[in-house]
Amino acid sequence: MLDKAGMDALFSGARSHNGFLDWPVPEALLRELYDLLKWGPTSANCSPQRILFLASPEAKARLLPALSPGNVAKTESAPVTCILGYDRRFYEHAEALFPHNPGLYDSFTRDEGHAETTAFRNATLQAGYFLLAARALGLDCGPMSGFDEALVNETFFPDGRCRVNFLCNLGQGDPARLFGRLPRLAFEQACSVL
Repeated sequence: MLDKAGMDALFSGARSHNGFLDWPVPEALLRELYDLLKWGPTSANCSPQRILFLASPEAKARLLPALSPGNVAKTESAPVTCILGYDRRFYEHAEALFPHNPGLYDSFTRDEGHAETTAFRNATLQAGYFLLAARALGLDCGPMSGFDEALVNETFFPDGRCRVNFLCNLGQGDPARLFGRLPRLAFEQACSVL
């Protein structure tokens, strides 16, 4: 079990950051992040998440026109902005990902809706692992909606194979730009024990 400091880093002490310090995020750390999050489980090990790490000014400039105005400054301040997407044809990796029974993936090739739902659901699950892995490695996160989905897909996934799920800024958060902590629902409001 994690100690309190570990739980705070991943959950209760973690915050969604709205601004970042001028602190580089090296590619080696991004690789370490992926190598950690990839071990989180997905259904039939389908692993549909695809990540674009926008680390260069040129790459980030391509994203800015798709952002809502409230997300521009925070994205400009972040050392890295990630496009967390999903591969709609993840099933093409059946031999590598499910070698003991690759035929299980055949249902995805026959039913595009089933493949799309599976890809989106499991990539969203992997995006949760992404946030936890980033925090475990000492990175602060700023996950975002608030963008033109069609424009992001057209700009970064023009062949249609992958689609964006959401965006996330990464780096060392600027504590001076944090908003006040918002409340959460109580157990009785969100849960039932049956």
